[in-house]
Amino acid sequence: MTVQSTKTPRPERVQLFVTCLVDQFRPEVGESVVNVLERLHIEVDFPEGQTCCGQPAFNSGFRDEASDVARHFLDVFDATEGPIIVPSGSCGAMVRNFYGEMFEDDPAEMERVRRVGKRIYEFTEFLVDVLGQDGLAAEMGAQLDEIATYHQCCHLERELGVDHQPQELLGQVKGLEMLPMYRPEVCCGFGGTFAVKFSDVSTAMLDEKLDNAAATGASMIVAGDTGCIMHMAGGLRRRGSDQQVRHIAEILDEATCPTNHTTEGRA
Repeated sequence: MTVQSTKTPRPERVQLFVTCLVDQFRPEVGESVVNVLERLHIEVDFPEGQTCCGQPAFNSGFRDEASDVARHFLDVFDATEGPIIVPSGSCGAMVRNFYGEMFEDDPAEMERVRRVGKRIYEFTEFLVDVLGQDGLAAEMGAQLDEIATYHQCCHLERELGVDHQPQELLGQVKGLEMLPMYRPEVCCGFGGTFAVKFSDVSTAMLDEKLDNAAATGASMIVAGDTGCIMHMAGGLRRRGSDQQVRHIAEILDEATCPTNHTTEGRA
């Protein structure tokens, strides 16, 4: 008797949900996501009608406004096929976890929420849990020669349960020394509109995070959410610090870029 495999076929095409912050402030992060996926022979589509997931309005208590934005998101992405990749645990959690809360009394929308929600993957989650690491490891030929520490973004870890995936990927980058940070899981204080409404509390949280990052001696903080990155980068600028904050997609892009590969041992 032949037993049919239950393993999910490797996808050949994905949809990119780039997020508001990446689109408006850090487009290079979206470019890095595309670069890495294309090197793994994944075709990337970008639905041009996409806007926001609705999280800022939702977290600020404007549920009606947030539901309008969420419906547009569902309109755009439910009309596509394949995995939806997002370089943000925060936005991924909004769609996967909180759309159900918004539309729990709307059976028709809940059906769309279920369809789209099960297709959403945070970038590193997709690389490790769907594609596996072997293919990416083979592409990591560049020598980065950097010392970094990792910030565990709140929504990525707590809402999506994505923790080991980014750290495993960073551990494969040649020349990248990863130093442990004291209390890496503690929030950086961004929290979207929280940083505006409760600026004093947000700043105190940020100071603790940056102190812990500085104590590692690392020249770079790596994170997976652009909001956290912008918040920490702003704090570092105000301190006059040379420490950088970068998105993990940018690190993986550099590590897999063919033009950055070492030529040692070649004729």
